[in-house]
Amino acid sequence: MPNVNPGTRHSALDITVIACRPDSRRDILLPMTPAIWPNLTTNLSEANVQRLVSIGFRVGDKGTHTSRTMMLSELSDLFRFIPENAVREIYVRAIIDDNILAKNTHATRKLTSQRLSELYSFDRAIPLFRILRLFWARDKHGRPLLALLMALARDPLLRATADCVLRMTPGEELGRQSMTDAIRAAVNDRLNESTLDKVVRNAASSWTQSGHLDGRSRKFRKRVSATPATLANALFLGYALGMRGDSLLRSAWIRALDLQEEEAGALAFDAKRLGFLDMSRGGGVTEISFARLLTQQEKELLHGSN
Repeated sequence: MPNVNPGTRHSALDITVIACRPDSRRDILLPMTPAIWPNLTTNLSEANVQRLVSIGFRVGDKGTHTSRTMMLSELSDLFRFIPENAVREIYVRAIIDDNILAKNTHATRKLTSQRLSELYSFDRAIPLFRILRLFWARDKHGRPLLALLMALARDPLLRATADCVLRMTPGEELGRQSMTDAIRAAVNDRLNESTLDKVVRNAASSWTQSGHLDGRSRKFRKRVSATPATLANALFLGYALGMRGDSLLRSAWIRALDLQEEEAGALAFDAKRLGFLDMSRGGGVTEISFARLLTQQEKELLHGSN
């Protein structure tokens, strides 16, 4: 699946989530937070779209969740056996030739490799993936949230469901129709009812794998527990999109961790102590950066998104 369709006019739907139906419940974990994913507004130039793709984001109206979930179990198995510095070809060979994920047929192995690559890239030249592996190795408990954040960055269909889930209160039951309506609005009726239903099932499963939902046929909202590494990764996603200062602490990526701005700020200092980011506060100004984690090439690439 290509990252960008040449000649496509890219709009706010590319890195936004679609709000739930106007008549759906508006009780939210994070009051006063806009129901929108940040930074891409309208009519991005093709150069800026390509820059986002180079960083690791995927845009458009197509996504892996038409056929798969975020596949946390498969990703965990791969990362357990494949070293952090491996090139993309190692992942592909491990899945297809070595059948490290124990898939029954060659066709299933090829499809699994394709879908996992769509969600996570497996390319260390992609900053989002390199940073994902860095935090993954340092935070066992935060891995489900790390996988979710990467999947949100790389699957527009999963992003389209985020607002419906994140606006739920703990204990509230997921409304499948609201999620269906949000996906339909995001793809402009491109998907038929059968495919929409499959996306809803897969997305609900991904939100369950991340810890936001609990249950099988009926799913209920749970509050997740962020860690310094997941917080740093969420801040990095906002930073990669050009956000700076306090806006990083109230971005949609922070909402995905069920954190309010004050909680995110406190946890950011823990992340700083662990060497995950640089942060300073003074005179009402907050500065957050990732200079110690980035290569020079990555710094130049991210500077272009500011």
